[in-house]
Amino acid sequence: MRTFLVYSLTALAVLAQPLMATAADKKTLTVYTYESFVADWGPGPKVKEAFDKTCDCTLNFVAVADGVALLTRLKLEGASSEADVALGLDTNLIQEAKDTGLFAPHGIDTSAAKVPGGFKDDVFVPFDYGHFAVIYDSEAIKTPPTSLKDLVEGDPSQKIVIQDPRTSTPGLGLLLWVKSVYGDKAPEAWAKLKTRILTVTPGWSEAYGLFTKGEAPMVLSYVTSPAYHMMEEKTDRYKAATFAEGHYIQIEVSGMLKATKNKALAEQFLAFTLSPQFQTIIPTTNWMMPTAATADPLPEAFGKLVEPSKTFLMSPEEVAKNRQAFIREWLSAMSMN
Repeated sequence: MRTFLVYSLTALAVLAQPLMATAADKKTLTVYTYESFVADWGPGPKVKEAFDKTCDCTLNFVAVADGVALLTRLKLEGASSEADVALGLDTNLIQEAKDTGLFAPHGIDTSAAKVPGGFKDDVFVPFDYGHFAVIYDSEAIKTPPTSLKDLVEGDPSQKIVIQDPRTSTPGLGLLLWVKSVYGDKAPEAWAKLKTRILTVTPGWSEAYGLFTKGEAPMVLSYVTSPAYHMMEEKTDRYKAATFAEGHYIQIEVSGMLKATKNKALAEQFLAFTLSPQFQTIIPTTNWMMPTAATADPLPEAFGKLVEPSKTFLMSPEEVAKNRQAFIREWLSAMSMN
């Protein structure tokens, strides 16, 4: 019996050697992204499952709070970063990201990608987009704001939760939205809007959580957010306010780090983000619009969403040149008594 056991263990060890070697040879692709992307309800788990099957590799997500925090971390880590790919920056940050020298041209065909206003770049690949919007609780607000002016000058007792433009891409989007509409008068607009702001959160998740808990009847989010409530909660209680001036757009992108040791695998992942398989995951997990063809039609709820009459989008170069000045202007206005 003992002889059989020893022989069996020896045989198993010999048989296991090729399997162990295969596992050791399997590459890991590390993708830095934001927290909500990798949440159980986000696209991350499905994306990982789908890509792992196509690449004979292991997709490893590393999450930070938001897109701005993602760029900050990459700057701190520099060329020693373990990231092969960064997913979740947006067009407001890409010039600043390029200026770090950390990113390499992707070298893939992005002609399948289509976004409002058009977007094409040799370093960053657009994987989804969404227009920012004020989402309101229709049970708490019967007459929602119909313009940015309405929001700025409206009833101070009806509060809104917004995100910090220093740490959050939606927060930065609102900053640029106000600047696009008000121009040099933006500080005065912020000074008025301040009376309606319940709090400023570091990221989107905290803000939306406060909103759904009833802490405030309005929150800065996306035109697409009501689709989640319609599909997952079977309610149309939460709606997007249509603004007469138009809405600022966010285009989210992914890019390859220059220091990656898995260049071919990183390029494969970037191309995968434009595949029908990836794009089909996005609408009902990230609750954004796909940039390329999906395997299935968009759910019916997406046909009920607000369609902005005008799209605002500053060029990446303009944002990079002025972002810090705009933030200082915002901080000054928000600190005024």
